[in-house]
Amino acid sequence: MYLKKLKIGEIELENNIILAPMAGITDLPFRLICKSYGAGAVCTEMVSAKALMYGDEKTKLLLHTKKEEKPVVVQIFGSDIEAMKIASKQVEDIADIIDINMGCPAPKVVKNGDGSKLLLNTDLAVNIAREVVDTVSKPVTVKIRKGWDRNNIVYEELGKRLEEVRSKSNNNSSEELEKNTLAESVI
Repeated sequence: MYLKKLKIGEIELENNIILAPMAGITDLPFRLICKSYGAGAVCTEMVSAKALMYGDEKTKLLLHTKKEEKPVVVQIFGSDIEAMKIASKQVEDIADIIDINMGCPAPKVVKNGDGSKLLLNTDLAVNIAREVVDTVSKPVTVKIRKGWDRNNIVYEELGKRLEEVRSKSNNNSSEELEKNTLAESVI
C-alpha cells in the first residue's frame, strides 16, 4: 500500500487513508476504531443541511466528536444554498474539513434534489460550493460521481468549475492550480 502525507488546505494528514462517510456506519465509536488503526482522517455520516438549519436533535447526535479522532471531516448535503451556508457555519467549530456531498444516489436523498441529483444542475452545484467556501474558513471538499447516468457525465467539467471556485476564493493563479492533481485539490 502506498502511504503518504496529504495536505488539504492547511490541514496535514498523517497519511492518505481517509475513512469515507457511510450512513449508519461512521458513528463516533467506529471512527475512533478506524483512527486507532491508523486512518489519516475520519468522516462523519453525511448530515442534512436542512435538518441542521431546523435544529433536528437526531442530526446533531451525528456530529458528536472527540479530540482523539482529529482530524475529522464533516460531510453535509443539501441543494438549498441558504441551508448549506447555515449548516456549514454550524459545523465549522467541529470540523477540520467540511465536505459537500454531491455523490449520494440514495432515493431518499435525490428525491429532494440533493446528493448526486446536483450533477444534473452543475450551476447550482457550483453556486453551493462557492457559497460554502465563502461562508467558512475551513477547507472545503466536494464528493462527486462521474455523472448522473451514461447520458450525463459531468465530472471533468464540474471538477474544473469547482477548482475555479477554489482559485477565486484563494486568489490562486491558473498555473498554481495546474500543479495540483484533481484528487488533491480543495476548493
